[in-house]
Amino acid sequence: MAEKNSRTEDKNQPLIEHLIELRSRILHSIISVLIAFLPLFYFANDLYRYISEPLRVFLPEDSSMIATEVASPFLTPFKLSLVLALFMAMPYILHQVWSFIAPGLYKKEKRFALPILLSSIILFYIGIAFSFFVVFPLVFGFFTSVAPTGVTIMTDINRYLDFVLKLFFAFGIAFEIPIATLLLIWSGATSAANLKRKRPYVIVGCFIIGMLLTPPDIISQILLAIPMWALFELGIIFSILMKKREEATSTPP
Repeated sequence: MAEKNSRTEDKNQPLIEHLIELRSRILHSIISVLIAFLPLFYFANDLYRYISEPLRVFLPEDSSMIATEVASPFLTPFKLSLVLALFMAMPYILHQVWSFIAPGLYKKEKRFALPILLSSIILFYIGIAFSFFVVFPLVFGFFTSVAPTGVTIMTDINRYLDFVLKLFFAFGIAFEIPIATLLLIWSGATSAANLKRKRPYVIVGCFIIGMLLTPPDIISQILLAIPMWALFELGIIFSILMKKREEATSTPP
């Protein structure tokens, strides 16, 4: 009986250690978000002024943004600071995730997973930058130009922030397509040749996703669909190069 209890204790101990480590990683991640949030919240109003510039530049001189809810002047910049803090802390959060799962990976998997992790962070940030500097000026310029005569554009600050964050996440996730393509091919779920044959369906799917994730205007839909298609092709190219490199390294001299 004593020997049986000892074996059960040995089995439970690694699980307890993993749970303790997981809790520590989560706490470190939360603390990193809070550390980034505090200075951002101090400049919350300035940050909101900057992020609303793509719309305000197109507003008529007698128009301005408004707050239709009592707490919006405080909660909207607060929410923006919190989301930006999460974006800023994301590399450290993913580092915590990597540190937790890395001991259970093989050497080959580690060599492949780390560049994928770093690339996914960079691509997500590129997607956000693309939406802010390229998509927003075109979309807001279109929306403000088609307003009926006699209608004054006065956008609510909270609705505007929700709209902006939705596009941030949409373009940030869309720019992860090369990573998803690489993972599908690397895991053996499909092949580059098979994805090439399904290219017409992928193109149609890109435009459908662009229609679902963006506002109901053709400009933002095209600006999301075309980069998704281009990134899909880029993922295929990278996967072919990666496969050739693996074959070259595995072939004996």
